[in-house]
Amino acid sequence: MATKTKTPGTLKLKWIRSFIGCTRDMRQTIRGLGFRRMQQVIECADTPETRGMIAKVHHLVEIQG
Repeated sequence: MATKTKTPGTLKLKWIRSFIGCTRDMRQTIRGLGFRRMQQVIECADTPETRGMIAKVHHLVEIQG
């Protein structure tokens, strides 16, 4: 199995906690980041906008190395 390497300027994020009980804007932020289901790992651009979205839902996602 080939190993996927992280490209420069991107972040790997994993959705680790459910957003049940969270506010609507937090749910929209999770969806806006590109998550569709729990335990999903996505790769997104490392921009100030993305960092702000991550800061808003930092307790629901995990940045992977």
